[in-house]
Amino acid sequence: MIAGQVLADVAIVGAGFAGMSAAIFAGARGLSTVQVGNAGALLFSSGPLDLMGVHPVEEGRTWSDPFAAAAAVARDIPGHPYARVDAQSIRAAFVEIVAALGEAGLDYGPLGDANRELVTGAGTVKTTYCVPRSMLANVEALAGRVPCLLVDFHGLREYSAAGIVAALSERWPRLRALRVEFRAGVAAGETHAAHLARALELAASRAALAEQIRPHLADARAVGLPAVLGLRRTDAIAADLAGQLGVPVFEVPTIPTSVPGLRLKDAFERAVARRGVRRIVQRRAIAVVLEADHFALHLEDAPPGSAPLRARAVVLATGRFMGHGLVADRSRIRETLLDLPVVQPASRSAWHQADFFDPRGHAVNRAGVSVDETFRPCDAAGQRVHPRLFAIGTLLAHHDWARTKCGAGVAIVSARAAILAAARELGTPSTAQPAPGGAPAPGAA
Repeated sequence: MIAGQVLADVAIVGAGFAGMSAAIFAGARGLSTVQVGNAGALLFSSGPLDLMGVHPVEEGRTWSDPFAAAAAVARDIPGHPYARVDAQSIRAAFVEIVAALGEAGLDYGPLGDANRELVTGAGTVKTTYCVPRSMLANVEALAGRVPCLLVDFHGLREYSAAGIVAALSERWPRLRALRVEFRAGVAAGETHAAHLARALELAASRAALAEQIRPHLADARAVGLPAVLGLRRTDAIAADLAGQLGVPVFEVPTIPTSVPGLRLKDAFERAVARRGVRRIVQRRAIAVVLEADHFALHLEDAPPGSAPLRARAVVLATGRFMGHGLVADRSRIRETLLDLPVVQPASRSAWHQADFFDPRGHAVNRAGVSVDETFRPCDAAGQRVHPRLFAIGTLLAHHDWARTKCGAGVAIVSARAAILAAARELGTPSTAQPAPGGAPAPGAA
């Protein structure tokens, strides 16, 4: 590297859901972009993309209309990330990310105005917005309570069809369970979901599995399997099995780390690469410093004497505690790269409720960086820290994404808003839409 050289318009720090989304938005708009970080957090995704599912959290109220839920949250929690955007921006963000993932081989069902419900591997019913195409028949079968056969695999410890049937016996009485002895080249003993997924990419393995299921179909009008229908080409694999069985076949999301998480990571990486984003993986930024008219990013394990990475704008997508965007000591929670002010309870004793399962949740899960209407971090007085510094995703304050089912939505929507603001600040027009196929339209932002 040449000392003092600005290598990119935008540096994105973090490669989870928010960071990958920001990289797609930036690359599609012609911004020279570099991304630092490892996308390992994506492995914890179960596949569906939440927009807004539960509010108020203490009441556990679920919403069929996620846009109405987001509007209610914006009214009730003025600092929530959804208070910075409108419904049109939310929809546009989802449309672009879903299209990018589809181009990379991971198809989602059509977007609409309503949340969907689907059965999970824990035997619960999840309210979500955007569902992988391989799970759409899951939604339809649950909605119709049709006779259905759930299949699991001997040795697959993290998934039990019988457990799901027992948990849903009142809500879905015509649900049955079947366990098959299917290894497809995997040695005896514990079976892992990724091994099954690779095996089922082979036509012979699918034929063998269909042969074991077919005698047990009876009146089943759909067959559900754990999410193991290939690491890629999942829809084609599901269609092949459905053709052999004569009924729709769907996936049930499994616990992390999961095959859907592997698929999502792969699709994001392919989509980001297609948009010309330079990625620096397996290394973290350990400091971000403002130098003259640009930022200098210092990376861990950098060779002695090497120059830092330089960019005109920085987007922080470092997450909370798991992503090391925030750390906690005995007295306070702090942001790790620039020591930005963190919204948090006045004392450590207020971080958690006395009851772990308190319906109000825990205040520590709403800690984070406060931002203005364009997702620029603010200081204690509410003023922007810097016009070309942005923060997105779970790093943001005032939302408990896990309990309210808005994690993917906050990541996607804040990433788009931040990149559009960065494009305007850097002098790139922000009104044009990205061209089809991921290539930026002339002057697009």
